[in-house]
Amino acid sequence: MAHPGKQAAALAALEYVENDALLGVGTGSTVNVFIDALAASGRRISGAVASSEATAERLKSHGIEVLDLNITGQLELYIDGADESNPALQLIKGGGGALTREKIIASASRQFICIVDQSKRVDILGEFPLPIEVLPMARSFVAREIVRMGADPEFREAARTDNGNIILDCYGFSITDPIALEAAINAIPGVLTNGLFAARAADLLLVGHDDGQVDTVKPA
Repeated sequence: MAHPGKQAAALAALEYVENDALLGVGTGSTVNVFIDALAASGRRISGAVASSEATAERLKSHGIEVLDLNITGQLELYIDGADESNPALQLIKGGGGALTREKIIASASRQFICIVDQSKRVDILGEFPLPIEVLPMARSFVAREIVRMGADPEFREAARTDNGNIILDCYGFSITDPIALEAAINAIPGVLTNGLFAARAADLLLVGHDDGQVDTVKPA
């Protein structure tokens, strides 16, 4: 049984899904609840673009057609979770390792709705370690650059992204300027992308509580 806050947020997101819509669908436990609820709801969507192989398989298991973003063009709506959100709805994502595809789909969508439980809301990002997807040959180089920036990178053992790359989880960032830090990390050669969703933040945050209530939060 899903955490009640996650369940509440995922169910609330269904209200934003129109029949025949083309959806972008993220990755993670809260999104899995959303996918199952979508399949059970009777809403008939045209198809979905998945941010991970795991999400694609779950969508297919429910008979939902999985489409290629190169074919669909811009999407109307992207639904995904987050590991942290600040009041501006800037996020840390990537705990599940799908950050690059998530960021691509979020950027290709007109509206990004983020579904979380109340524990994911913070004033300043950085309590959750910031994931970075890195080309394998650049692991040590990128790690040294991250140390120079004041954080402590940790190699995520035995993890490979769907793109065949590795993840560095970076501890110790106090992220007071998320947009600047996102750009600075992405400028390091060997970085594919990082888990800061600041340049493309969420448009709406649905926050589920243990009692089943849901807050609808817009950027501060």
